[in-house]
Amino acid sequence: MIRYGISRLPREGIEDAEFLDSLLALGHDAVELPFVHGFPWKEKRCAQFGELAADRGMAVSVHAPYFAVLTTDDPESRPKTLSAVEHTMKLGKQLGAHTIVAHTGYGRGRPAEELHELVNDGLARIEDKVRHLGVALGLETSGTQRAFGSLGDIALIAGNFNFVRPVIDWAHVHAISGGGLTTPDAFASVIAFLRDQFPGWAIDPLHTQFTDNEFGPKGEIRHVPYGAGTLRVAPMVEAAVAAGLKMIVISEAKEDSSHAAILEELRTAQKTARPAPRGTGRPLGSGRIDPPDQVTVVKDGDGFFTTGFDREVRLSNVDKVFWPEDGYTKGDLVQYYASIAPVLLPHLAGRPLSLSRYPDGIDGNSFYEKQCPSHAPEWMVRAPIHSGHRGEAIEFCTAPDVESLMWVANMGSIEMHPWLSRVSHPENPDYALFDLDPQEGSSWEQVVYVAGLINVLLERLGLAAYPKTSGSRGMHILVPLEPAYDYARVRRFVETVGRMIAAADPDAATLEWDMARRGPRVFIDHNQNVGGKTTAAVYSVRPKPGAPVSTPLLWDEVEHIDPADFTIATIWDRLRRHGDLYAPVLTGSQRLEGPESALGL
Repeated sequence: MIRYGISRLPREGIEDAEFLDSLLALGHDAVELPFVHGFPWKEKRCAQFGELAADRGMAVSVHAPYFAVLTTDDPESRPKTLSAVEHTMKLGKQLGAHTIVAHTGYGRGRPAEELHELVNDGLARIEDKVRHLGVALGLETSGTQRAFGSLGDIALIAGNFNFVRPVIDWAHVHAISGGGLTTPDAFASVIAFLRDQFPGWAIDPLHTQFTDNEFGPKGEIRHVPYGAGTLRVAPMVEAAVAAGLKMIVISEAKEDSSHAAILEELRTAQKTARPAPRGTGRPLGSGRIDPPDQVTVVKDGDGFFTTGFDREVRLSNVDKVFWPEDGYTKGDLVQYYASIAPVLLPHLAGRPLSLSRYPDGIDGNSFYEKQCPSHAPEWMVRAPIHSGHRGEAIEFCTAPDVESLMWVANMGSIEMHPWLSRVSHPENPDYALFDLDPQEGSSWEQVVYVAGLINVLLERLGLAAYPKTSGSRGMHILVPLEPAYDYARVRRFVETVGRMIAAADPDAATLEWDMARRGPRVFIDHNQNVGGKTTAAVYSVRPKPGAPVSTPLLWDEVEHIDPADFTIATIWDRLRRHGDLYAPVLTGSQRLEGPESALGL
């Protein structure tokens, strides 16, 4: 649960494998490479070191150069500092590192608004180059009044950039608080703030640094040998274990004796620390997966109710097995949606949901339900949409918050099926959907090939498109649009592009409606772009063995991935590395007039 390591580079003449083995022998399972004065390693060595570390189960992080700060406003040095951040993150990718640690910078008397503007501007300049690397930029908490970067500041910055994470330097927090971190409760208050400000996957594990220090009225003065100051690791461990928080602890002490003393106290405290008592509660899930932000439920007659939320959610049959081959339960499903909520909810906001219900799991009977059940809680937000077929409104469920999402999952709704449009403009979708459905005899490689052709054509039309696994054997490609076009117009656009792809390679793709005539090709289903039709949302679970998840992809990785690798058990590390790769779908509104003209529509 708590990994421990040191900040150190291999000494001259010491092979990387020997260096890593020596750390393992000392009981370390993490290492931070201090590139603080520059870039001593090239990409090739970083890649080799990363492979060696991965083979040994060693977590790797990198400390960026001290000059790689984000608050520099000098026009000559600013491009260099931003370039240093970018380059460190690219080296981190080669190393397989989760986190690049960086100092935010110094205030120099400037107002907080100006500093935030500088940081946001700097990160925006490098965002397109780094946000897809799968490496988090960890902003380290400041340790003096001169420095910029309180935990609150970092939370505000992270809210704007998916790849930013907090790095807690406990010595800095201790100094800024005037020596306040002396009890488990004090550490627990910091952890509680983190839990309140950051989604669980962003701090799972939490990257931290630790050493003893001397401080004064203005903050930290210097590191001191462990035991010479007042900061101790045992109360930190007690707080982390009680909170169920996974953590990486990097000792930045200068003495080997301090490294050893911190590790000994840490491991001893781990053995004696106990999780916080649950009272009469129990974990919601089966224990077969380890998601962030685990939910506690309390027995109530034949069912359970949740604790710790704004509204109580009553759940039933949480121990019923929904995935027999894997042992995953209905409770695991509800827990998954509770944990994934920070990234999923924005994609469901304002969208009517059709419930795809599997009350007895993936091997049982299933059915669709459009009308929000009459027994839904009063606080569930309904979306009345007129149905021409019924001649009256259908009240759809929506999921504006985590409690609503859990309630829908408790209905056995394994999949989340939102409309392509929102309640505010039900006739106008805000994205076009290319649904690539591989037919019998076709392969994932064919899906990737057809998706690549579509992407090339869309790029030439000036449109950005975003792929995701369907959660099964296919792929979805979303093209965000301004909600200015009706479904018929969007469907015509998708069909036109699809027919061009099928004409370019008729052996690979088809729009043939007759299933018997499709053959072993990839069916481009343009008819998903119809009002009232739904498709599995991004991050939706699918009713397939393994509990796969519809997962956003990068275009340069689609041919190298296996869709089955992304499940309710494995999605969390990807989120921590990338954040929400589908965030641009929420903000990337595009218009069709130019592309339509180019296509002769």
